[in-house]
Amino acid sequence: MANKTAIIASNGSAFDAYKVFNIATAATSADYEVTIFFTFEGLNLIHKEGYKNLPLPAGKENIAEGFKAANVPSIPELVEMAVEMGVKIIACQMTMDVMNMKKEDFIDGIDVGGAMMFLDFAKDANMTLTF
Repeated sequence: MANKTAIIASNGSAFDAYKVFNIATAATSADYEVTIFFTFEGLNLIHKEGYKNLPLPAGKENIAEGFKAANVPSIPELVEMAVEMGVKIIACQMTMDVMNMKKEDFIDGIDVGGAMMFLDFAKDANMTLTF
């Protein structure tokens, strides 16, 4: 059985993006097949404009300087790395319909699908994580 990591991204802050894409790229580097299902606020993490300006939690704004000082890639760079490394990105069709969003609102290289598309992957994943 192949090593598989299934991730659900349902929150939409900068911290969430760093968690999701750090785990996804690390797992991919370790030869895991990775799929991320983005739903509700998590869609902000792959929105063409939204992912460039994700909020930090109140009182944590100084951490942005820490990311830069530690040479941590920006969120757009992490997203690009994940796509280039072959992380499968699924935007939740139901959430998109509820929020009146279209595939064109999101970064290139995503799939749009329902929960069953993700569950088909996750059913035999070694790890399933939620952020």
